[in-house]
Amino acid sequence: MVEIRIDYEGQLHCSAQHVPSGNTLVTDAPVDNNGRGEAFSPTDLIATALGACMATIMGIVAQRKELDLAGMKIVVHKEMSIDTPRRIVSLPVSIAMPIAEDHPHAALLKAAVHGCPVHHSIHPDIKVEVTWSWQ
Repeated sequence: MVEIRIDYEGQLHCSAQHVPSGNTLVTDAPVDNNGRGEAFSPTDLIATALGACMATIMGIVAQRKELDLAGMKIVVHKEMSIDTPRRIVSLPVSIAMPIAEDHPHAALLKAAVHGCPVHHSIHPDIKVEVTWSWQ
């Protein structure tokens, strides 16, 4: 189990510490929800976690196959609901791969993306659509 400590600093700002490493990050409410948008919002972190998890899982697969994925780029867009309750409704993901689509491990990397733990943790009502571009 990993411990994360969050301190509310006022004015919709929080500071979070990843206890095992001591690393910290800050959050702010988005402009469209009473904040100043000066940092990641909590829902931005869900989108960030999804993209980073996909990259990490593909990286694990790539290491096992001695494949270099340096230069891979992932962009996640976050779409919020316009009705209440306020929630994420879609997280479209674009992945730019530094290898060709006909690479022998391309199918394995695609499968890895859909096996990412964050993707499995996202509520099924949230649409996660992945598009790929290959070198």
